[in-house]
Amino acid sequence: MCHSVDALPPAAPVVTGDVAEHERLELTAADGNRFRAYRAVPAVPNGRNVLLLPDFRGLHPFYEALAHRFAEAGFHTLAVDHYGRSAGTGARDGDFDGMAHLALLEPAHVEADAAAAVAAIRERGSGPVFSIGFCLGGAYSWRLAAAGLGLAGAVGFYGPPRFFGDVTPRLSAPLLMLLAGDDVATPQEEFDALTAGFDAAGKEYERHVYDKAPHSFFDASYAEWQEECTDVWHRILAFTKRHGVAGIS
Repeated sequence: MCHSVDALPPAAPVVTGDVAEHERLELTAADGNRFRAYRAVPAVPNGRNVLLLPDFRGLHPFYEALAHRFAEAGFHTLAVDHYGRSAGTGARDGDFDGMAHLALLEPAHVEADAAAAVAAIRERGSGPVFSIGFCLGGAYSWRLAAAGLGLAGAVGFYGPPRFFGDVTPRLSAPLLMLLAGDDVATPQEEFDALTAGFDAAGKEYERHVYDKAPHSFFDASYAEWQEECTDVWHRILAFTKRHGVAGIS
């Protein structure tokens, strides 16, 4: 399953500065949905922005802490919640039953909320926007590259392809796939089928599998996977730097 209640995200290996400001806020999508979000602003910006999509738990404290990690690495970061329509804007702590709301979540909901979040990011400044998501959010992050949001790229950690759906023909930004080799939630064959579709459609992507790593290995409490976590950070930094120039808007 996804991270434990007390999990913490691994620190970025490249820290450019402190978090200049951070805040909890509510955003409104075009369909009127109000949803939770969390912003972290870097003291030393690198000119790139991150839209952070959580796992099935929604905007759990893990993702607020992760927004800080990205800000420390120079990214203006906005993390969003998935469940404003079914669960309101309350806290997503250890008592929140994300699975009860997951069945009510539709791709159109995620895309509408992401559009509002991207607009909120761009209100604060220019620069390319990248989506980065985990598990449920990882698959939806890849999917957002087909949503017409003008993303410079989309990064996903161990995102089950069933949430990606059949949007390969509409992909308009490069993807970075960071996968767990021993992912009990999703067989590697499902990722093979997904990337075969990317190949057939001529879509740009990078796929990296961390051999024997478990689902949700990106966790500071997993001491045996910290080398992999560091490698993940370097891959994200390289991917966003490489695609950021062309993605500036």
